Amino acid sequence: MLRVNVGLLSGRTEVLEVERALNVRDLKVLAQNSFQRAFLKLVTAGGRPLVDLDESLEAAGIQDKDLVTAVPLQAQLAANDRAFALWCHGGDHVVTWGDPEYGADSSAVQDQFRSVQKIESSFGAFAAILADGSVIAWGDPSYGGDSSQVRAQLRNVQQIQAASSAFAAILADGSVVTWGNPFNGGDSSAVQHRLRHVQQLQASGDAFAAILADGSIVTWGNPANGGDSSAVQDQLAKVQQVASTGYAFAAIVADGSVVCWGNRKYGGDCSRVQTQLQNVKHIQATDTAFAAILADGSVVSWG
Repeated sequence: MLRVNVGLLSGRTEVLEVERALNVRDLKVLAQNSFQRAFLKLVTAGGRPLVDLDESLEAAGIQDKDLVTAVPLQAQLAANDRAFALWCHGGDHVVTWGDPEYGADSSAVQDQFRSVQKIESSFGAFAAILADGSVIAWGDPSYGGDSSQVRAQLRNVQQIQAASSAFAAILADGSVVTWGNPFNGGDSSAVQHRLRHVQQLQASGDAFAAILADGSIVTWGNPANGGDSSAVQDQLAKVQQVASTGYAFAAIVADGSVVCWGNRKYGGDCSRVQTQLQNVKHIQATDTAFAAILADGSVVSWG
């Protein structure tokens, strides 16, 4: 029997008695019950996080009367149209509820969660980035809940952006991997050769826009909702920011003017206010309209 001193950063300490044959998961559950904290990360006195829950206490180097620090993790919440996902940054468990088909049933992937960093959601699915840069997706496959066809490519993922029924991930080398509804952004094969040195992704409901390192833009997805920017491509240079409604995009370029494309009714046409869109500092969007803040503090809206 081991007597392990488990302490919070506040100074509170509990002595937990555990069998030598138990593993890190067992110690973590005891600590959670003792401190009444649902999400904890255990760290040894030497500063090593105990991330492998199946590792035995002996293999983890836990000795009798050792001190282990229990670090409370802040719970975070993601939601799609019909389901919720609750997790903690660096945690190994995700709690889901709501419509099972939309990701509330995560039982098929629950054992794959290891040090979750971030969870994004489409209309009916979730995608989690893990600490090793891999991605776990679940939910309705038609909304991006199945990433099995690109799983081998999803390595060193830095960021995920979600449209209504597709996901796009930026990798460490600046390339992009997509999955989900192919018409609504899940298929980027037509522009894949241009998706190099990607710095940022933005999504409308059914399309994506990528800002490259040189400030140019690459778009794909539903052409009617911003997936086709060819009509304004020559204006999309040195882009500073891209915002999106559910149906269109608006980009601030280096001279402070704005370039719009997508569904004209819902923000894709800013010609009516184009002369007013000078020295624009920031753009914000609702589902169907844009508003721009100018350098003088005034606001211009359209959509």
